[in-house]
Amino acid sequence: MIHACPDGSAAAAFGNWLEALESRHLANLTRPELTRALRALSSCYVERRGRLARGGALDSAGKRAAFALFYAPLHFLTTSAIVEALGADAVPVQEIVDAGCGTGAAGAAWALTAACRPSVRGVDLNPWAVQEANWTYGRLNVKGRATQDDLGSCRWRLGSSRALLLAYAVNELPDAKRAALLPVLQRAPGQGTTVLIIEPIARRTTPWWPEWVHVLTAAGAREHEWRFPAVLPPLLGDLAKGAGLRPNELTARSISFLPRQ
Repeated sequence: MIHACPDGSAAAAFGNWLEALESRHLANLTRPELTRALRALSSCYVERRGRLARGGALDSAGKRAAFALFYAPLHFLTTSAIVEALGADAVPVQEIVDAGCGTGAAGAAWALTAACRPSVRGVDLNPWAVQEANWTYGRLNVKGRATQDDLGSCRWRLGSSRALLLAYAVNELPDAKRAALLPVLQRAPGQGTTVLIIEPIARRTTPWWPEWVHVLTAAGAREHEWRFPAVLPPLLGDLAKGAGLRPNELTARSISFLPRQ
């Protein structure tokens, strides 16, 4: 069962980060305002997905705060659990390229979970997300830097010393950019690159998933569906309850390329 944070040295870092998030994002918002923003953000993800590619998930201060204070910690916990379950924490990479990094939570989670403590290079199109990711790396004491770039047109430097992470990012790409990314990932195993793609488990949010599974598993990838029982920290539990959400478990799907150990 996943409790407030992962085991090991990441635990204290996660707790301190969560406290800092609360101070940072509740400085100008009341708890009821944040709860309303979380409802609106959740609606955007589930019912108004056409707005995601246009940045609709982060188009107000309230939604940005809700994402940073609620979804980012959930992504941290889920990514950490997946990395450990896959054994990706034992892969000796020097750098994690967190493509579509958002606030940096997923890349930082992998870096803190990994035995080799790699650095993180975050990439996101949204300038607020880039700023927040750099703050996240600093608060979690992760060696990393996020920069602004378009995930759909980046030229990725792949190789055995790098891992490529796409966490909750591919589903927000326009169709053309998503299609252009798939051949890049097909070539990753031949270049020795570790790849981890994480997406929500709900199939209606990722209609492209079966094609990606077919193409990438043919190239040597593995697909998994994850359900981790979870006891959330009190802050996240209170926010979830107020917004009508019930994350009693952390769920996700993944496609991964891991080198043979």
